Amino acid sequence: MQADPLNLAHVLEHAARFHGRVEVVTRRVEDGTIERYTYADALRRTKKLANALKKLGVEFGDRIGTLAWNTDRHLEAWYAIAGQGAICHTINPRLFEPQIEYIVNHAEDKVLLLDTLFVPMIERLQHKLPTVETYIVLTDRAHMPQTELHNALDFESLIVDESEDFEWPSFPEETPSSLCYTSGTTGNPKGVLYTHRSNFLHANAINGKDVIGPSCSDSVLLVVPMFHANSWGLNYSCPMVGAKLVLPGAQLDGESIYELLNGEQVTLSAAVPTVWNMLLSHLQEHELKLPHLNEVTIGGSAVPRNLIEAFDLDYGVTVIHGWGMTEMSPIGSACRLRPFMKELSYEQQVDVRLKQGIPPFGVWMKIVDDDGSELPHDGGTFGRLLVKGPWIVKRYYKDDHDALDAEGWFDTGDIATIDEHGYMQITDRAKDLIKSGGEWISSVDLENAMMEHSMVAMAAVIGCHHPTWEERPLMIVKLLDGCEPSSNDLLDFLKSRVAKWWLPDNVVFVDDIPLTATGKISKLTLREQFRDYQWTTD
Repeated sequence: MQADPLNLAHVLEHAARFHGRVEVVTRRVEDGTIERYTYADALRRTKKLANALKKLGVEFGDRIGTLAWNTDRHLEAWYAIAGQGAICHTINPRLFEPQIEYIVNHAEDKVLLLDTLFVPMIERLQHKLPTVETYIVLTDRAHMPQTELHNALDFESLIVDESEDFEWPSFPEETPSSLCYTSGTTGNPKGVLYTHRSNFLHANAINGKDVIGPSCSDSVLLVVPMFHANSWGLNYSCPMVGAKLVLPGAQLDGESIYELLNGEQVTLSAAVPTVWNMLLSHLQEHELKLPHLNEVTIGGSAVPRNLIEAFDLDYGVTVIHGWGMTEMSPIGSACRLRPFMKELSYEQQVDVRLKQGIPPFGVWMKIVDDDGSELPHDGGTFGRLLVKGPWIVKRYYKDDHDALDAEGWFDTGDIATIDEHGYMQITDRAKDLIKSGGEWISSVDLENAMMEHSMVAMAAVIGCHHPTWEERPLMIVKLLDGCEPSSNDLLDFLKSRVAKWWLPDNVVFVDDIPLTATGKISKLTLREQFRDYQWTTD
């Protein structure tokens, strides 16, 4: 058989040739206006950018950083950088400035492309970024801000006179294509270096109908950021199949997301739960419907039951619960019902859909105890979740030691169960489990149960030291505006939903709950905040 090496630029070539009239729609970061062009236009501009980068001295293997939201210019950068053999390093702008400084220097980025919103931050950091030679602001001359960045160029002026002809080089498909760092919740962020081969295989896998499954008939709103875990692979998979791509820029509030869902007749979307909660609030407040949307894939943190039921019953939209990690490119599983499960009651079906699901072909998973012995798939026994596969990290960037065990398995750091049908369910992060009187309590299950309360906007559970039981769960709650339930009201609500000995010993109400740079609850911050918490004598 033929063995032409894979180059991700060929994905955009395919989209331009066979889906050249399909639209790519962008909300501009600079002014919020909506612009549109086609995959054919995207390829022409991508080749112009590739020529421009080459003239700037970009060479094979150079790291080129991007600090940007989901836009057409960011999309073009992805393909122009990787297609010529350089490495597209996507940087999460939600990280703290010292973390951004660390990862730009660790990656040794040669060029940095950034949205106008991030110019002031990079101006503060540029004297600490010795490897960056050129800054490209993702805008046109009319919106180019006055800046102190050295060698600063605006994107449109950079590419305007470049040729639309560019010959993509041939290189081994194991060549690195992109670099993404973890959020660094337990130390410095770690780099995960993807290859053309791993990204290609991953994108093909999520195009499967039992995973996310976009097609040329779909309009896909890509809410999950392009800087977050490889944009869940959708920046590759959508052009592969010719799906319309809708890029929301920096505006992820409920009103802005609804405008795109409705105006662009979006049928599929993907994002973390926080985004969908904001959308639901907007829909309910203004009595709106979602006539075009069919499915949303939700990952990043566990999906609450009330979110699934609200989309199902009020809007006719199916929620697909997904799971993955930056280290997994990132998709590791998706939860869709098997045919025989359609005979279950609706409540039983939702019980299944609350699980993270089964892995696509290419991902293997198992659960083990602390000694490494494999545990049964009975839906009740939980253990450390291990994975392996062709798009799962082997070692972190610039680390000489493999991140795998002797048999090639990667420890996800999650605690999970796997049932007899292969459905996996995360019960907690290993470091977030609460040990009380020698027994384990899942903070995730407690949080999900609390989120079912109609007055709760967000809930987090941490373990606090207890003089008798070692640790006990503390429930931290942010209420919806105008709601004033008591601690006892919320604890009474939980009594029928969790084991009695799991019940938190107290509920603390807060104005806000801290989130990580990837939109997850920051347990690290909460543990520090409540480090000296004292239980009352009763």
